[in-house]
Amino acid sequence: MTYLVTDNCVKCKHTTCVSVCPVDCFYEGENFLVINPDECIDCGVCVAECPVDAIYADVDLTENELVIWTDRNTKYSKIWPNITEQKEPLPDADLWVTVPNKFETFVES
Repeated sequence: MTYLVTDNCVKCKHTTCVSVCPVDCFYEGENFLVINPDECIDCGVCVAECPVDAIYADVDLTENELVIWTDRNTKYSKIWPNITEQKEPLPDADLWVTVPNKFETFVES
């Protein structure tokens, strides 16, 4: 089992999850975070820290979501820098919390 960052993080990028991760498995992009699934130790402490419910256990995702978000978290964790300290969320994060399909709109082009 692993934990994965999903669509709710896009355009929000709260980093409270980063500050509690015991293995520093978070990676930072311009407008969202990802978890390296190979580094995650499945402790789950990050889930409760995420104010926008963006982090899910792989077993809690549908089969389709699991494939999509595992691929995205793996891909970006290999190219983005590791983040180990909490930062401020994006300035307009509260405006994007309930917007669906943010990854497709703001990341994939």
